[in-house]
Amino acid sequence: MSHVLVLDGHPDPRSLTAALAAAYAEGAGGTLLPLRDLDFDFTLRTGYRTPQDLEPDLVRAQEHLAGTDHVAVFTPLWWGSVPALLKGFFDRTLERGWAFRYRDNGMPEGLLAGRTGRLAVTSDSPGWYLPLVGDSTVKQVRGRTMEFCGIKPTRVTRYADVRGRTPEQLARWVEEAVALGARDAARAPSGTRTPAPVLSR
Repeated sequence: MSHVLVLDGHPDPRSLTAALAAAYAEGAGGTLLPLRDLDFDFTLRTGYRTPQDLEPDLVRAQEHLAGTDHVAVFTPLWWGSVPALLKGFFDRTLERGWAFRYRDNGMPEGLLAGRTGRLAVTSDSPGWYLPLVGDSTVKQVRGRTMEFCGIKPTRVTRYADVRGRTPEQLARWVEEAVALGARDAARAPSGTRTPAPVLSR
């Protein structure tokens, strides 16, 4: 498996998010996983009450996550959150007992420890505005999802005010994403990750 796994959470392959994710993966020498290319049900049908079999694409995604040292998530900010595609991927793939569990004392434990992360968020909102309204996407994905599962530290890159940027500025961001991927790959841990549990299905 690749040392670096890059999740592209945008439904549109022509998007800036997709271009940034591909550039980052190129710089990191990592595996790019566009979630829009996966065939799976976005909906966790009964919550955690009953098991829901993973589709083959999600089984392979878990294998990639289990075998990587660094996970990067690229997503647009939509309605203070993420696209249904990415949220559904999290809901279905980060299974209880595989990505996290609860100890006897009720405290959660991330089972993907030993991996570092990068969250890259694109938005039409200006950068100064996001902290004023709570930076909900970053809190959700970095704090309540990636770090909750043990992927930490998870560093954040914000690509804000997208609609106000010139084509030249957008192209510069894509170029910079190549270098960012290379830097993250160079400092990612190697061989310290916790093996993800194997769930009986």
